[in-house]
Amino acid sequence: MKQVYAPGCALMIYKPELAKKVLVFLNENLGDIHEHLICCRHEPNLESGAQVINTCAGCDRRYGELYDEISTISLWEILAESKAFPFPDYDGLEMTIHDACPTRTKTRIHSAIRKLLERMNIKIIESQNTRTKATCCGDSFYGILPVDLVKEQMKKRSDEMPCDNVVVYCVSCIKAMHIGGKKPRYIVDLLLREETEIGTFEPDAWHNELQRFIEEH
Repeated sequence: MKQVYAPGCALMIYKPELAKKVLVFLNENLGDIHEHLICCRHEPNLESGAQVINTCAGCDRRYGELYDEISTISLWEILAESKAFPFPDYDGLEMTIHDACPTRTKTRIHSAIRKLLERMNIKIIESQNTRTKATCCGDSFYGILPVDLVKEQMKKRSDEMPCDNVVVYCVSCIKAMHIGGKKPRYIVDLLLREETEIGTFEPDAWHNELQRFIEEH
């Protein structure tokens, strides 16, 4: 089975150097894995039977649902079982988790994320609405509701979080949690001992950045 690594549009905008670090690790430990930069909204041009290793919850859903004969596995599932990854130690720091909308039915991803946090010695404080019952960070309402109401939804979801430090595994969720007043901790940053940067966060500006990248890839 041929595997490729698709970092996803959002990570390539956010911190492309992190995507490169992930690719190096995958090649050192899983064999010859090529980077796949065609956006999941376009025909992937992958051979039948290929498996896409992804870091984006939306990519995981789209590759699995839109394209026949292509399977997906999240980076989180691979790392959760890894005997080679150098997990940092966060000394029992308390964090809560916001589960991304596209993974709502994917318990395999929910479990992998929590295993990763445990392997980094992070104490998980679960919110009331989590895993398959998680509510949207608010970003999915963009384009449906006026921006001010989108921000209200982001604040509403952030207020559900029992800790200031909120682990997210979607770049758009970084923006939402920041707007909502929490400190987002992006899982790739945590794994590689980096601080999570907010970057462009106003909904119009962020979605314009995403759309430009999608059109170019």
